[in-house]
Amino acid sequence: MVSRVRVWLNRTYAENVFFMDQLRRNPSDRAVEIHATHGDADSPVLAAADTADLEPEGLSPAGYVEYALAQCRRRGIDVFVPRMHQSAIVAHRAEFEAVGTALLAPPPEAVAVFHDKVIAYEAVQAIGVPVPPWWRVRTADELESAVEELEAHGHKACFKPASGAGGVGFRVITRSPFSLMHLNGFPTPYVQLDLVLDALRRADEPVDWLVMPRLEQPEVSVDCLTGPDNRVRLAIGRSKNGRRRGFTLQEQWLEPARRIAEGFGLHYLSNIQFRMFGETPVLMDVNTRPAGGLHQLSLCGVNVPWLAVQLALGEDPGEVVPPFLGQDYTVVSGPRQVRPVSIPQQRAEEAEPLLPAVPAPVDSVESGAAQVLPI
Repeated sequence: MVSRVRVWLNRTYAENVFFMDQLRRNPSDRAVEIHATHGDADSPVLAAADTADLEPEGLSPAGYVEYALAQCRRRGIDVFVPRMHQSAIVAHRAEFEAVGTALLAPPPEAVAVFHDKVIAYEAVQAIGVPVPPWWRVRTADELESAVEELEAHGHKACFKPASGAGGVGFRVITRSPFSLMHLNGFPTPYVQLDLVLDALRRADEPVDWLVMPRLEQPEVSVDCLTGPDNRVRLAIGRSKNGRRRGFTLQEQWLEPARRIAEGFGLHYLSNIQFRMFGETPVLMDVNTRPAGGLHQLSLCGVNVPWLAVQLALGEDPGEVVPPFLGQDYTVVSGPRQVRPVSIPQQRAEEAEPLLPAVPAPVDSVESGAAQVLPI
């Protein structure tokens, strides 16, 4: 009799409820039990899990590793998918293996390269992958100089933190003076250059930003599944152009993604994002974790979360080609269950978790989880 697989997702995105759903609906018909932890008691991943705990706040990276090892021992975790403190966790892979837990994450060297976008751009440029022009800025004068250089070549300047995930901190520079026009309608990523320069000059400490031209659509995110032998088992591009989403196997996107995943050892699941700079696809970002939209590949007839868990368990699925590419689609919000009672944030002095290990019946919903609909 094949034993069940116990998978843990730590403080992760709400969209990963779909990752969990796919693990349970795996084509191997293998029993999967999912453990989830989070700092927010109302995260839908906690309600979707078989067992759940609130994470203690204020732990250092080293303290979090000890917490994670204790969770793996206590819960009998077979596969751990770390997002929170990923870089600290993967540095202790041998300790997790010693307690019987496989880490579904790249080695520490790969995580370190892509933690800092400047180091990442320099590294991928060295292996022949095109990147946009960029400037690392820490002061108002450096920002102003970079913006002027970009505008002189007809580009619109934008900036984002040199390290970070998602679109946090991304802004587009405009020279239009602040007016009531900017207070009408919905907020936008545009920010006035004079306001940014003034804020920087008044700041107590320097920033660490990457300044570059605003890149054009389409945006293509290539989801890669790579083995510990550095060989890509699966690569599919998800395209985004306004509201419309789709899939692609065009080599102009997949070839540089494979080169990055294999060249830097991005084991298991990674997400490599490109946009257009003129007529050339250039690298935008590399995520050393599963993308929030990974579940959308189910529209192509593949269950990538389960393939990744199989690979982590040493059950190599071999090269995987999607049987078809799904039709174009869009993403909409939908309700998702949360816990019946919102529980206060866990305090460090609590000896026991404030969240029960087995979910209670649920009758509340959250409307922020994304679903996909064909268009």
